[in-house]
Amino acid sequence: MASIHDVAKHAGVSVATVSKVINNYPDVSDKTRKKVNKAIDHLRYQPNVVARGLVKRRSWTVGVLLTVPFTNPFVSELLEGIKTALENSGYDLVRLSTRFDDPNYSFLKHCRSRNVDGVVVFGVDKDNRGVDELIHSDLPTMFVDTDQVGKRAGYITTDNHNAIRMAVSHLSELGHRKIAYISGTLGPSMANLRLEGYRAGIRESGLEYNPSYMEVCDYSFDGGSQAARKLLELPNPPTGIICASDMSAFGAIQEIERHGLSVPEDISVIGFDNTYYAQVFKPGLTTVNQNIFNIGVRSIEFLIAMVENAEYSPPVIMEPSHLVIRHTTAKVQTV
Repeated sequence: MASIHDVAKHAGVSVATVSKVINNYPDVSDKTRKKVNKAIDHLRYQPNVVARGLVKRRSWTVGVLLTVPFTNPFVSELLEGIKTALENSGYDLVRLSTRFDDPNYSFLKHCRSRNVDGVVVFGVDKDNRGVDELIHSDLPTMFVDTDQVGKRAGYITTDNHNAIRMAVSHLSELGHRKIAYISGTLGPSMANLRLEGYRAGIRESGLEYNPSYMEVCDYSFDGGSQAARKLLELPNPPTGIICASDMSAFGAIQEIERHGLSVPEDISVIGFDNTYYAQVFKPGLTTVNQNIFNIGVRSIEFLIAMVENAEYSPPVIMEPSHLVIRHTTAKVQTV
């Protein structure tokens, strides 16, 4: 097996120069860099990752904390973006488990024990003590859909407030006056902002907020189905329903059909996420697009920027959203 000394001899440079090329130091000419990389390829040299980590004081791994099941389409697309961003970065990914129900558990210490250089966090309530640990630490952290910042922590999210306002406006323009909202579990900032967006959209459409038109679920198919059932059993059920996720929208549509009604002829439905399934679902789901793949990519790009530059300011990024109109919304039927 070739050593770093063999590479240096083959390229006609010093061992220090080979080390600089491997670790991407800028003070190496393009000509020398190409010569060293050619020697590495020719000798099939594999750099010692442990030694490289000692030089750069890194493990070349980043952690990801996801409390939402991997089967959730949002998580699948988020992870695909993360994977794509990591492919040519030189970093590997570690999935971190948690024990938040243990009062002695420290997520920050867990990250330290796994020796990750930084972490992406999604699906954790901002009031969780693990979040508080991270924002007060020096561990580079990128939160997804949790608006928390710290000395080494930033976040990336969708414009959740305006996204739901757009959905309400769309139904209002179609003549709907009885517009319900199936929210995700309240508490996390993402869910709260979407609820505020719903209320703002109702006001702007000249409607009166009706508390009975608001249900809460866990973003799941079954949750959407159960919430829709409650709405359909109201004395004056809605003609339009906005859901906080595509999965809950699919569940709501199934429940509507179980009641002998049709989408969108009897009730219009809007989802949130624009996952792959929204495109193939029949009828095609009208939904809010929130660039999930891009959120995954950018969360890693910003995380690595913080890892590699201690002076890099933790970013606060709001991704734009827009409504994708398909076939689950239509003009309200006149009676």
